[in-house]
Amino acid sequence: MNSAEIENILTNKGIKPTANRILVLKELVRSTHPVNLADLEMTLVPMDKASIFRVLELFSEKDIIHVIEDGSRSLKYELCHGKDHHSISDQHAHFYCEKCGSVYCLDDVRLPDINIPAEYTVKSINLMFKGICPKCSD
Repeated sequence: MNSAEIENILTNKGIKPTANRILVLKELVRSTHPVNLADLEMTLVPMDKASIFRVLELFSEKDIIHVIEDGSRSLKYELCHGKDHHSISDQHAHFYCEKCGSVYCLDDVRLPDINIPAEYTVKSINLMFKGICPKCSD
């Protein structure tokens, strides 16, 4: 994804495309798996943790990213890949490796349809499998 596409995503969500926001979004686009704040802090060296966190909060609020609670007390972040960049149909299961601490997207494991009463508005769903990943089971 080039810089113009990154800026379009931000602009379409009503976000001013500042340098910090572009940097964070580029890194999330590059990520092959959900990342935590510490991961982003290591790769976005010119930015401090507070700045990165503020961008992540904004992206979450504007439905650009999913925030994943994996039970490790460290939130993970991943780019929404749905047609509208955020929808319940974009939700999928994740796998948390208890040995290496990595979180993997299980894109082919779709979440079941559950009839939620009409008066509730669902914003996210979290289905997390925990165990040992293939890399760690050797």
